[in-house]
Amino acid sequence: MPATTGRVPVTAIRGVPPRVRARRLALIRGVHTAAWSSIASCVANLLWSGATGRSARRAGAAAVVVVGECLVFAADGFRCPLTALAERAGATSGSVTDIYLPAWSARALPAVRVPLPVLIGWLHGRTLRRGRGGHRAEQGGSRCR
Repeated sequence: MPATTGRVPVTAIRGVPPRVRARRLALIRGVHTAAWSSIASCVANLLWSGATGRSARRAGAAAVVVVGECLVFAADGFRCPLTALAERAGATSGSVTDIYLPAWSARALPAVRVPLPVLIGWLHGRTLRRGRGGHRAEQGGSRCR
C-alpha cells in the first residue's frame, strides 16, 4: 500500500501511476452501474407518472431516491463518492463514463441532468395543482358498480 498525503497517493505525486486493481475496479464500476440504473429507473418512473398525471406514493418513493442521490452528490462536492474509490483502484478517471454504459449514452448524460428533473417537477406540479393525486377515491368515486 503506497503512502498517501491527504487523498492523493504519493506514487501519483511522484509521477508513478497507481497499480490497477482490476477486480476491485470492476466491482466499483458494477456497483456504480447498478446504482445509476436504479436511480435512472426512478427518474423514468417520475417522468411517466408526471406525464400521465399520477403523482402517487410510488412517485413519492422514487422522488425520495432521486433527491437522496442528489444530496449525496452535493455533499461530496458535486462528485460521485465512488469516483475516489475508482481512482484509488487505478482508474484514470472515476467519472460517469466509467460505468458500464454504451459510450453514446454516457456522453449524453450531462445534457439531460438538469432539464429532465425540471420537466419532472413541472409535470408533477401541474398534476398536484389540478388536485389529481392519482387515487381513484380522490377523483370522485370508486369503480364499484
